[in-house]
Amino acid sequence: MNLKKIPKKLLLKGGKIFDPTLDKLKKADILIEKNKIAAIGQKIKDNNASIIDCNGLVITHGFCDVHVHFREPGQEDKETLATGSLAALAGGFTRVCAMPNTSPPLDSPEAINFIVDKSTESPIFIHPIGAVTKDQKGKDLTEIQGMIKEGAVAISDDGLPISDAQVMRLALEYTSMFDIPVINHAEDECLRNNGVMNEGDNSIRLGLKGNPSLSESIMIQRDLELANLVNTKIHVPHVSTSKAISNIKRMKKINPKISAEVTPHHLYFNDQVLSGYNTNFKVAPPIRSENDRKALIKGIKDGTIDCVATDHAPHTIEEKEASFDMAPFGMIGLESCFGVINKILDLPINLIIKLITKNPRRIMGFNNNLFEIGSHIELTIVDPNLEWVFNENNIYSKSKNSPFIGETLKGKVLYTLSKGYLADLNTKN
Repeated sequence: MNLKKIPKKLLLKGGKIFDPTLDKLKKADILIEKNKIAAIGQKIKDNNASIIDCNGLVITHGFCDVHVHFREPGQEDKETLATGSLAALAGGFTRVCAMPNTSPPLDSPEAINFIVDKSTESPIFIHPIGAVTKDQKGKDLTEIQGMIKEGAVAISDDGLPISDAQVMRLALEYTSMFDIPVINHAEDECLRNNGVMNEGDNSIRLGLKGNPSLSESIMIQRDLELANLVNTKIHVPHVSTSKAISNIKRMKKINPKISAEVTPHHLYFNDQVLSGYNTNFKVAPPIRSENDRKALIKGIKDGTIDCVATDHAPHTIEEKEASFDMAPFGMIGLESCFGVINKILDLPINLIIKLITKNPRRIMGFNNNLFEIGSHIELTIVDPNLEWVFNENNIYSKSKNSPFIGETLKGKVLYTLSKGYLADLNTKN
């Protein structure tokens, strides 16, 4: 990646501009001056402008990921805000929402302020998500209002489910005053029973403890019923099962404030890939059956699932080299996201882009008008048809725990423009 300041004048020439807010695709030039959109039109000329040839490329909003783990503070050996930002740029992301399961967790206004303050100089926008409960122990609510005032865009104990239904109800009732979503890691811990992969024939064959699909769907149904009771926003993370899809689809008809995400890895893989005991496939919730995978794709196509989020979860090589039972859950996913979903979903490029631009921005209440004249630059430029092999050279995260290494993907981010920076990824891999 060649990361540099955006020139004072930059002309994006001959690309197809897709505005996900208007659902319009048109061929035009974009003139950028002082990090703002100065003009959009046909055959723009400016002899003083640097030029990027965008013929055959699509120019769109900067991608937005509502679910990442950047590990800072406390676990900087896995990821920092700085390295996470580079990983995001490589994947075309200009905005990310960082989960609170750091060490210590983001469970106070001071902790939220730390992230906001430290990310000021980052080349991307990093929005912290505050913890629901103190020290993420699932008992006492945090200073939610104080965290929101400092910049928290949602609350979650992600990584740990909120098992107490009354605590979840109180969190939903409290956040209803601020119009932000509650995000609960939907796994019933009793049913999960320390399972490390999807429960089924393959878990029995591999001798690994299974995590039943019911552990997810039953928790999601509880949370959706509570959200409906108090009439407030709820966002369901990393949906992995057909049963959960059915529950969400049914409850969305009652409560329009429900939203849901799915990860690239749950769309791409089924539980047969665990046969090699590769710990990079160990995630929570686990990679499920082929029927579940197909249900997730159908859930995207019928609108049950609103967006794709990576659940980018870095871990050190040493941690992932442990036995499958002992290795931590999680994989990185920012750098590979676009190529994965563009390949596996078999959808028009406009629909793919909405899943990682308009829809996640809507969920988090971010501005969508990125093609207005005078708007600060947040743009991503992709080649939607380029087939390429994902390898370690494409990883800018501090960690390398990706199961996509060696996979042939379709569609590649070539440039990301964000906060006055231009990330040039236009290399042949």
